[in-house]
Amino acid sequence: MKKKKSKKKQTNSNSIDQKLGQTKNSAKLVLFVFGIGPIIGIIIFLYSKGFFNSAPT
Repeated sequence: MKKKKSKKKQTNSNSIDQKLGQTKNSAKLVLFVFGIGPIIGIIIFLYSKGFFNSAPT
């Protein structure tokens, strides 16, 4: 009367692990873009305005 459910659980867990891996990678990418991106943008903006020049203009 017992059916083999272990194979289904293994395939489901493997697909869940793959989805979690993709989610973690995309989360890291989003955090990198929205975390580092604005900082780089601000640095470029300030550099273009002469903020980092030591000589006064």
